Amino acid sequence: MFNPDHLRYFLEVSRTGRLTDASRTLGVDHTTVGRRITALEKSAGQRLFDRTPTGWRLTEAGRRLVGYAETVESTLIAAFEDQTSDTGSLRGTVRIAAPDGFGAFVLTPKLGALRDKHPDLDIELVTATEHNSLATREFDIAITLERPSPRLVVARQLATYTLALYAAGRYLAAQSTIDSVDGLRGHTLISYVDALLDVAPLRILDSILPDGRAQIQTNNITGQWIAARSGVGIAPLPSYIGEPDDTLIPVLPGLVSVERTYWTVIPRELTGLARVKVVDDFIGSVVAEEPHMRAVPVGR
Repeated sequence: MFNPDHLRYFLEVSRTGRLTDASRTLGVDHTTVGRRITALEKSAGQRLFDRTPTGWRLTEAGRRLVGYAETVESTLIAAFEDQTSDTGSLRGTVRIAAPDGFGAFVLTPKLGALRDKHPDLDIELVTATEHNSLATREFDIAITLERPSPRLVVARQLATYTLALYAAGRYLAAQSTIDSVDGLRGHTLISYVDALLDVAPLRILDSILPDGRAQIQTNNITGQWIAARSGVGIAPLPSYIGEPDDTLIPVLPGLVSVERTYWTVIPRELTGLARVKVVDDFIGSVVAEEPHMRAVPVGR
């Protein structure tokens, strides 16, 4: 007979592709996960996964089942939230995964307003320049620089922004005048640690100076910003960081700029949760008020 509890195991394997990863999240032995999947396949009368050396891959029947299973999961989550929350009050935790620049400079300064409105709501903000948090789905809302596969998440464009080159006035005063991209050669360039960066849109120097190399590399935008404003060299920074800082001067303004897009990503099973909706709306309002970003209307 069909056991609805098997759907939890099915969904976790569909998301991770591996029994060991799914078992870790579910808190059971991997053999238990395997037995549950086998039992579900017997109930369905067909294989839901192809077992391959690189992991478990959904069959066509499995892909059809995912949507129904997520509907069951989201309904149960919403029902639990409704029973455990006071009327008109939001409780629980919302984890936001975001690029370091957006998280530190755009979102963090505004979180006080969200807390004032929802004092019982806890926010976890995880910033990174890698894909790990997205791959493991350890978030309720993610802000990304790349559009993810829509199979298990709902994604939409949030905003666009411009990256440009900035340096401290004292650095530029001590150097020869820079009047072309070629003029950047010989200057100290600041960027991410190349070996640790797996988000293609953050490879800014590749767009500006393809054969250039950053002599100062840090794993976060805050380090790059501090290095630039301290007179260490020239850094590509989002305009929402560079423009408000009166210690920084644009380098080659109008000649060097790169546009990037932020996406909002929410797991399908969480889109109906009140606390997720509230935080999603809050992020949208923060972006709409940011003078150096261009919010993308909902629906585009």
